[in-house]
Amino acid sequence: MATLTTIPLTTITGAPSSLADYSGKVLLIVNVASKCGLTPQYTALEALYQKYKDRGLVVLGFPANDFAGQEPGTDAEIATFCSTEYPVTFPLFSKIPVTGPSKHPLYAALIAAAPEHIPHGPWREKLTGFAAKNGFPPPNELPELLWNFEKFLIARDGSVLARFAPDTPPDDPRIITAIEQALA
Repeated sequence: MATLTTIPLTTITGAPSSLADYSGKVLLIVNVASKCGLTPQYTALEALYQKYKDRGLVVLGFPANDFAGQEPGTDAEIATFCSTEYPVTFPLFSKIPVTGPSKHPLYAALIAAAPEHIPHGPWREKLTGFAAKNGFPPPNELPELLWNFEKFLIARDGSVLARFAPDTPPDDPRIITAIEQALA
């Protein structure tokens, strides 16, 4: 999908970028947060990246503060966190909104291309209880992102292959199978 590759992006260090920089690669795009119960997924995301990068997979992390204020830091603080707490080497981008009316054009395009995610477990029910207990709004309805760590798998040609729910671990067999098929 040519539109995904032409959307302007900014790396976490402030450099201009776009998905065209990863032309011909299989991409796993993830909205990340450093103060989320799912933050330990950084470890599995990095392991995926290390395992498959030589075959053409690139994990791309997009920090977002849209869910319960779980990514409050600046880009510099996020970069430090991701290099010390979770030694992430995959590319990270500047913090962006990924849901609601001001969502970044990349996420608007991803959601339009894959309005449903592949569910994993009772995550929506857990989030509903978490939100009610802590005075947060209830979780978004699809097609909006449910929470941090939703994953979009993009084919080498730029098309969206799959969208996985936030609680789907990066090493889930469904993600691994989809990545291996995309790399084949």
